[in-house]
Amino acid sequence: MASPYSTCCVLFLALAIVALHVSPAVSTSRRVFVDWHEPEQGFRVMLKHVDSGKNLTKWEQIQRGIARGQHRLQMLNAMVLAAAGGVKAPVVAGDGEFLMYLSIGTPPKSYSAIMDTGSDLIWIQCKPCSQCYQQSTPIFDPKKSSTYAKLSCNNHLCKAMPQGTCGDDGCEYRYSYGDYSLTQGVMATETLTFGKVLVPKIGFGCGEDNEGEGFTQGAGLVGLGRGALSLVSQLKEPKFSYCLTLFDGTQKSTLLMGSLARVNRTFGAVKTTPLIRNPLQPSFYYLSLNGISVGKTRLPIKKSSFALRDDGTGGLIIDSGTTITYLEENAFRAVKKGFIKQMNLPLDTSGVTGLDLCFTLPSDTTKVKVPKLVFHFEGADLDLPAENYMTSDSESGLICLTMGSSNGLSIFGNIQQQNMMVFHDLKQQTVSFVQTQCRKL
Repeated sequence: MASPYSTCCVLFLALAIVALHVSPAVSTSRRVFVDWHEPEQGFRVMLKHVDSGKNLTKWEQIQRGIARGQHRLQMLNAMVLAAAGGVKAPVVAGDGEFLMYLSIGTPPKSYSAIMDTGSDLIWIQCKPCSQCYQQSTPIFDPKKSSTYAKLSCNNHLCKAMPQGTCGDDGCEYRYSYGDYSLTQGVMATETLTFGKVLVPKIGFGCGEDNEGEGFTQGAGLVGLGRGALSLVSQLKEPKFSYCLTLFDGTQKSTLLMGSLARVNRTFGAVKTTPLIRNPLQPSFYYLSLNGISVGKTRLPIKKSSFALRDDGTGGLIIDSGTTITYLEENAFRAVKKGFIKQMNLPLDTSGVTGLDLCFTLPSDTTKVKVPKLVFHFEGADLDLPAENYMTSDSESGLICLTMGSSNGLSIFGNIQQQNMMVFHDLKQQTVSFVQTQCRKL
């Protein structure tokens, strides 16, 4: 395998189409209940990209991802600004890029749900449904499950709800998403099944009123944020990792939970950076980014460009649900200048790709040299392979930077995380990166 630190090259990028498969950490023909107090329990979930199987061209795939990413960025910025302004109503992002399979109830019923590292709540559409969007599987009927139980208003998970109320059905919830999308219903506990691994008494929202376009890829959402309601927090195994394959349409991406989520140093050098906490947005995975280099040049970007401010605005989060990286506008302007200076190619101004910076490829693409890109996180200089920030297309004759500008929150997106094991350790409060071939996991 070629070193990611070798001299620059052009690599091609397309959105992922990945197959779905779920496998347990325990090899057995029977389903096994997990005791999350045991040290060696975990499970693996194979992830599917939301655009899988849609027969899209490269630029169509990228443009769809950008459109979702810009919408998500707007929602995340709205969430941060609402909190900074003292608004207590929950406003969360709500959409994402990857689906995971799970089963719910006894007997178990299979569903796909959006994986979201930017929120906490687990929820799924439930009967009786006053307002539900169309999904490919039957809506979950809690009356047909022997393990379904409504949460009492005194339960700690009910108390963890940003906007929970006590009604005739016990603990009731409402989550709004900043664009008039929402889910509301009853909080309950259920048995979730991942492959052959059963995890009992997981708190979730049984959504009886679910409105908005951002949810329609799956039957619900699985929050993997840092709060008490998320799957990772409820499992009492405060760590998870994912490995996202290149977007070439044939490979699987992987989510690992519990004891399976660990850094394999045999893959290569491990880069670890501390998580920082925003008291106004405790669910987000904030990182400290000190600067960026293009080629051998450390760009003239003020460290304050990525700093988390006292009012909870600014900062940079790592997010699996946003396609491309968005940088604070002054920082992005410096990155653009750095690439324009070092690429030595004519600029393309047609705007056909939806990306901010594109160049016209020469007839002989072997002569194109892409400068290195390094993100200088606190304690970790992350040197990205070229395919993690440049995409090219021979048919259109263009090569483009897969990054954009933000006027608030910065986001380290999933294209930049390709072919890396990204390990979140909530106990140690760190995120680690190790470059690997995710398709081989």
